[in-house]
Amino acid sequence: MADALFIVLRKVALSLGEEALQKIGTEVVEVAPIMTDFEHSMKQIEGELLILQAFIGQVSAQRFGDKAFDAWLDQVRDVAHEVEDIIDEYAYLTVQAVDTSSFFKRKFHQIKNFVAWQKFHSQISQVETRIQRLGEMRNRYGLLVGKVDKKNDFQLANQLYMSDSAYLTDNSEIVGHVDEIGQLTEWLLEERQDRNLMAVFGMGGLGKTTITSSVYKNQKIITSFDCHAWITVSQTFQVEELLREIINQLIDERARKASGFLAMRRMRLVEVIQSYLQDKKYFIVLDDVWDKDVWLFLNYAFARNNCGSKVLITTRRKDVSSLAADNYVIELNTLNYAESWELFCKKAFRSSQDNICPENVRSWAHKIVANCQGLPLAIVTIGSILAYRDKEHEWAFFYKQLSWQLANNPELSWISNVLNMSLNDLPCYLRSCFLYCALYPEDYKIKRKLISKLWIAEGLVEDRGDGTTMEEVAECYLTELTQRSLLLVTERNACGKARTFLMHDLVRELTSIVAKNEKFGIAFGDVGISQGCHEARRLCIQRGAQTSNTSAGSRLHSFILFDTEVPSSWIYDSLSRFRLLRVLCLKFANVEEVPGVVTELYILRYLDFSHTKVKNIPTSIKKLVNLQVLDLRFSYVKELPLELTMLTSLRHLHVFMVHDLQERSRDCFSATKILGSICHLKNLQALQIVSANKDLVSQLGNLKSLRSLAIVKVRQCYIAELWNSLTEMPNLSRLVISAFDMDEVLDFRMLKPLPHLRFFRLAGKLDAGELPSIFYNFEKLTWLKIDWSGLKKDPISSFSHMLNLVDLRLHGTYDGEQLTFCAGWFPKLNYLQLASMKNLNWIEIEGGTMMRLIQLELFGLGNLKAVPNGIKYIKTLHQMYLTDMPNQFLESLRGSGSHIVQHIHNIHTFESSDSEGKFHFLIMPNTSMKKINMGVIR
Repeated sequence: MADALFIVLRKVALSLGEEALQKIGTEVVEVAPIMTDFEHSMKQIEGELLILQAFIGQVSAQRFGDKAFDAWLDQVRDVAHEVEDIIDEYAYLTVQAVDTSSFFKRKFHQIKNFVAWQKFHSQISQVETRIQRLGEMRNRYGLLVGKVDKKNDFQLANQLYMSDSAYLTDNSEIVGHVDEIGQLTEWLLEERQDRNLMAVFGMGGLGKTTITSSVYKNQKIITSFDCHAWITVSQTFQVEELLREIINQLIDERARKASGFLAMRRMRLVEVIQSYLQDKKYFIVLDDVWDKDVWLFLNYAFARNNCGSKVLITTRRKDVSSLAADNYVIELNTLNYAESWELFCKKAFRSSQDNICPENVRSWAHKIVANCQGLPLAIVTIGSILAYRDKEHEWAFFYKQLSWQLANNPELSWISNVLNMSLNDLPCYLRSCFLYCALYPEDYKIKRKLISKLWIAEGLVEDRGDGTTMEEVAECYLTELTQRSLLLVTERNACGKARTFLMHDLVRELTSIVAKNEKFGIAFGDVGISQGCHEARRLCIQRGAQTSNTSAGSRLHSFILFDTEVPSSWIYDSLSRFRLLRVLCLKFANVEEVPGVVTELYILRYLDFSHTKVKNIPTSIKKLVNLQVLDLRFSYVKELPLELTMLTSLRHLHVFMVHDLQERSRDCFSATKILGSICHLKNLQALQIVSANKDLVSQLGNLKSLRSLAIVKVRQCYIAELWNSLTEMPNLSRLVISAFDMDEVLDFRMLKPLPHLRFFRLAGKLDAGELPSIFYNFEKLTWLKIDWSGLKKDPISSFSHMLNLVDLRLHGTYDGEQLTFCAGWFPKLNYLQLASMKNLNWIEIEGGTMMRLIQLELFGLGNLKAVPNGIKYIKTLHQMYLTDMPNQFLESLRGSGSHIVQHIHNIHTFESSDSEGKFHFLIMPNTSMKKINMGVIR
């Protein structure tokens, strides 16, 4: 709950720090007294909310599951939302007051909204009264610091009971994780003298406690130690109690009583344990560790006695698992489908012979198991519930009501309790960010850059003001969520940085229920989500948009539309109610123009019309003075109006159309013209893709915050000025430059290096057919693509010093006949593309080069007749894509050269000229299990 206050307090601080009164000036002097009173009242409310936030943070862990406390929190949340609405309305009217439209329109707004300004006094008075009542209610119902009733003790005991239950699981009931159990057993039995700390890490419900207890109860392991103990730590551990429990398990009763350990203080307890373990080989399990701080004392208690002792930690958090010795961490994954099915059948059909699933419920059983996504806790719990239901309609009803069951069925409370423990452990600044992730559809791959921009637009990311951008802070948030096992990284970029994330379906299901109950947001179209849209502050419509209730849109902060079936008329009508939107995402929407009402959304920060048929941006865009992100990718916009350059808050501007998805031509991207001067866009971090002109290349030097730039239609006469501008950007890391046309020759000689560049794409002929010397200074490059350069000399040696290069793409780069990759070159390269080099007839690959290459793509190399022999040295190569390769090459692949590629798992061959779009599978000789996928690119 404190996260809602966290957001509001940040907004209060911003509203008081913007000096809005000075911005408005003399034109609305009538409301100046109202604004002064507003700022004074907000400062008082800010103080009250800060105290409420501190109180909630102090007692929320003690009050876990307390219904009276939860009801009180709902009241606090409602007050926080009221304050947030007042602040947003204040921001809206402030911008509207300085709307630079016609004089008469401006005066009309001022007269019309004077009543709205006057309402602030009564609204703030109501909030102050409600805050006062919250304090009275807190005292009336005994919701005080340190006062915890027996019911809460029961809740905490129940958490420990869940852990104990997993510990007691019989080995015969365990399915999967054979390798992990074997690895743990090997580590515990290995002969090494120093104390060894190891860890099992993974999300809640994966079976960490179960597999750890399996090895802990292994007699061969137990008998190899002098003593052993199993300690459940949990979220609410008390150091003294942990130390006493360790003594309780290690030392016999007579010695315990003689020591008087129950009355001992913390340091004395540490000394007792240390003394007892000093000459013993011990094995201790610390189950369910949530905080690295617990190790501060236990590290001293567990004697380093060179007796071969072992300590094993189970945790959901990567930072805790990092306490373990190098290479002694097991990251537990979900079960595969076969293992999931076996475990489910063991539970659901335990009364039948061989645990066979009856035919009448088989289809529903498979759907339920698929929904569990390999999470053992969910499989076991749901399977046990269904064990006494044998009618098909009962199974069908359960499946269709799974969301409701998770939220309301007490028999499934174990699942929600275990998974919600991770949610409740999140700090304020992370919790709202995580709830936002639950608004996306099931199995949706959440993109790092996208979700970061949305969080920032919503005000969920703090501005640390130490030279760190909010985008970098948002990336830290994502890293922390993955380290807490709440998000799974599904794809990484060339630098190894996470690119996309996935939420486990059940985690998403339970989190979306929390988001709905707290009025944070609704994912409309989810099974079980049919109401509550009118109360939600964020609305993500996945399907069935026309049946959703958007009547209370004035409260909405985010509107994200995934439903592409809705007509534009419904979109226009809905938008007319969304006055206080901060985020508007209409990607793939059926719209051809920007609705007029959009430019009246004065506090809008994120606007997405990508993948639409929008052709023009209206001049009224200038009214969106708070806009941070404008995404027009894959739209039909070719020119941006002069007024866009007035949006000084803009951080990301993306506008382009891709004409050739395979990027086979130099003009595969469209060029977008920007009218007017861009000098005032000083907050801009990304600008893609703009058409070069003399004025623009000189103005770019003013954008010192720019980190990513793509500029096309570049002429040689612009190069010197362009490069001077680029050297003014200390944080520039991504750069795309494309020449005006195929005949334009670019000369990069005598230019200063760009030392921080990590991503570089250059398209166009290079002077004298040679790589300029600046390429020898691109030591940090991880991604490089050179197109249509007309190089006369083998360029590979010129790139060989780029030791960090992960992705190299050469497209029409070289006019010569041979490329050579020498031993020791490209130690980190994992992707190589060689394309459209018509004279290339030989590729020399020495042993010891590209030792991490995973994927090789050869495209349109018409003179390459044989498979490069050196491919056999690259044992890491898993994927090979061949497009428009000559018949002789393909014959070599299937014949004399088949032994060269026998270690490659997948070889895909495409013919772009084949219009039938058929796939053929050919069995390779001598490698009976290998297949070449003969497909097409159309």
